[in-house]
This record gives sequence, structure tokens and C-alpha cells, in this order.
Amino acid sequence: MASKPPQTRPDTDGNSGTSSGSVSTRQRILLVTGMLGAGKTTALRELEDLGWEAIDNLPIQLIEKLLDPAARSYPMAFGFDCRTRGFEPGGIIELVKHLAARPDLELTTLFLDCAGAELARRFDETRRRHFLAQDMPVPQGIKAERELLSPLRRWADVLIDTTDFTVNDLKQRIREQFGQSAPAALTVIVSSFGYSRGMPPAADLVFDMRFLENPHWAPGLKELTGLDAPVADYIAANPVFASAFGKISDLVLELLPHYAAQGKTYVNIAFGCTGGRHRSVYSAQAMAEVLREAGFSPTVLHRNMGSRAAELVEGSQAI
Repeated sequence: MASKPPQTRPDTDGNSGTSSGSVSTRQRILLVTGMLGAGKTTALRELEDLGWEAIDNLPIQLIEKLLDPAARSYPMAFGFDCRTRGFEPGGIIELVKHLAARPDLELTTLFLDCAGAELARRFDETRRRHFLAQDMPVPQGIKAERELLSPLRRWADVLIDTTDFTVNDLKQRIREQFGQSAPAALTVIVSSFGYSRGMPPAADLVFDMRFLENPHWAPGLKELTGLDAPVADYIAANPVFASAFGKISDLVLELLPHYAAQGKTYVNIAFGCTGGRHRSVYSAQAMAEVLREAGFSPTVLHRNMGSRAAELVEGSQAI
């Protein structure tokens, strides 16, 4: 929207930075606007998942009041459009110029555009009335909006045309453009559970460890858990475990970066056995250690480790 000094414009990979390549300590601010139906809400939700503080349709005059010079630890994204109170393109451009001149802010503006025919189709599909159309056909409202927003489109730092985009396409573009400057990292949860007590509902990757010999039936191990050294030694001594767990570890380490690239903010890796006290617990602990060595900070949960060691439960399944 407003012309900015060279050091405040985004670099080639979409991240705002300084011309010298140094890391900026200024608070990152993103102003998001564009045509109604072009995807502003989707973009803001994706930014929020990436760690931005996203606020939509805040009255224009209140934006600067939320920019605290001391709050530089997190980026903020403000969404507004022709429906927003105080929306006036000339005034917004002046506001952008003013904010861009502040030494504590690193400002970028994003404009979401879309062809008129596609916007009309989207309005028709959702049966929404265009804000500027009143009793007129939707295309007339779109034409009026385009004329109103044309100054903002010319001033935008980043322009994304969503005409041929699916929702996932837009999310991917937002991740590519702004994800690297977001503080959020992939959250990894490693859990154990017992099949006899039901499958975990939110697991992304599930590994069934019932192919291993069950420590429940080994002398002296029934009342222990996978956190105890005798059970750990019993499972680790099985050569099948080392071979299978190595393949599982390689698979998990290969998949996690791809989950992050697709915008997933957390991944739950679950290990199951019959009762959820021995094999699954040990496997989850071992996987957590592998992930720590790879640079992740996993959260470990043992759903059924505290359950009573019941022979009827352990013997209720063939393995």
C-alpha cells in the first residue's frame, strides 16, 4: 500500500528483512486486505496457525493503538475490507505510510485479488449478498468494490490472485510466503495406549507393537511398566524390536518435515499394545528419545500405563 524504505520491503523468499541480511528485532506487522470472497478469512486463519496474532475487521483507527513498542516477540496480522468501520483507501494509505516510518515496526501489506467471474460464482455458491450490491446484482457490487480498492491494490507489497486457487492452494501460498517468519514450530506428541481400552481418537500415526512378546507373561514383569529397566531390557533384547523400531524411526523422521510443509501444526504418534503398560510405553519412550536427538521437543503421554495389570485383558486377544 505505501512505498517503504528498501530495508523494510520483503526479500525474495517472502520474509521481511534488512538489506544487510541481519535479523530484525522489530515487530512484524502484516496488513491483509482484498476483494470480498478472495480468501482473506482463510489467509488469516492460516497465519494464526503459523503463530501470528490475527485480528479481523478491527476498526481502522484502532490498529495503531494495539501496536505496543514493547511487544516485539510475536508478529501481528490485521485483516480489513470494505465492510470494516473506517475503511477509506486514502486514509489507509496514509496510515501505512505512518506505520512504515516507525523504527520499531516491520510492515508488509498483502492484497488478495480474484477475477470477477470467479468471485460472482463464489457468492452465488454461498448465497451471500455482496456488501456493496444492496439490491443490485452481485457483479455490480464486485465492480464497485474493485474501483474502491484499486489504490490499495497498487500499493500492496504482496499480491496473491486466488482465481484458480483451492482453499488448500491459498493455505500453501500463505505458508510459503509468511511461514518462515512465524515463531510456531511443529508440536510432536508421542503417546502409548492399550488396544483393549480403545483406539486413540486423535492419533496421526499409529504403530501396533503387539508383534513383540508380551512382558506381562514374563516372570516378575507383570506389575512393572515400560518405564522400568527389567521390562525395557526384556523388550530391547528381542532382535525383532531393533529391526522394526529402526524402520519406524526412519519413517517418522522422514514424514515429520512433510507434515510441517503441509501446514500441520501438531502430529500425534501413537504406539499401542494390548494393555498399554509395557510394549507401547517402552516404544513411545524410545521414539521420544530418537526425536530429541533429531532436534524435536516431543511431549510424551502414557494413556493406560496406570491401569491395573489384568490377565483377562492381556489374554483377551490372540497377541
